[in-house]
Amino acid sequence: MVSEKIDIIHMVLNASLMVQFVMLLLFLFSVASWAIILIKYSQIRKAYKESAFFVEFFWKTKDFSDAFAHAKELQFSPIARAFRIAYLELRKIYADNASRDAANGQRQMTRDEGVKGFESVKRALHRSSNTESIRLLQMVPFLATAGNTAPFIGLFGTVWGIMNSFHGLAYQKGAATIAAVAPGISEALVATAAGLAVAIPSVIAFNYFTQKIRIIEAELDSFSSDFLNIIERDLIFSREA
Repeated sequence: MVSEKIDIIHMVLNASLMVQFVMLLLFLFSVASWAIILIKYSQIRKAYKESAFFVEFFWKTKDFSDAFAHAKELQFSPIARAFRIAYLELRKIYADNASRDAANGQRQMTRDEGVKGFESVKRALHRSSNTESIRLLQMVPFLATAGNTAPFIGLFGTVWGIMNSFHGLAYQKGAATIAAVAPGISEALVATAAGLAVAIPSVIAFNYFTQKIRIIEAELDSFSSDFLNIIERDLIFSREA
């Protein structure tokens, strides 16, 4: 095993400058891809776990104030963060209505005011949901880029190395043999192997993260719909015209 590693390092060090550049580029792709994989795995795992925990707590307590206090402790849950934004908007609506009641002599919120308040909460929740989706998708597209381009970058290095190997035959004295070009070809093929080594985990991770993000987004949409139904009943259907 040790000798094989030494041989690979030896082949890379003795390859042409272009092949070495390709290998360096693929190495940087690999480092970036694995860093993203580790970061996103931790982030999405926490988001999934905390979101499930918050939704369960929300339906158990059925009290927005308690849910808001609990949501502030969950920093990785997109559902909890979206709820915080919507709740703050809802609390602002009630505060504004209380101010108008004090100025106008204890007047209850009308149905039209309830509709306006509901639309305001709906917009706030929609914006926060979009923000959370963008947050979840951050850095993930790079994995798709690495998975799609790394094999071609490696193939370019291989083609370049093979061209150099056959070009060197023109300056070789005597009959050309496979032994003359085999070292150069083997060095060039390392670039293709490196490209595949970058692409395979990147594609697997991209598909995995995309699926998990879709599940979280579906849960966020479901929670948003249920939360808006509660707000709609309170702000609109329970108000006088």
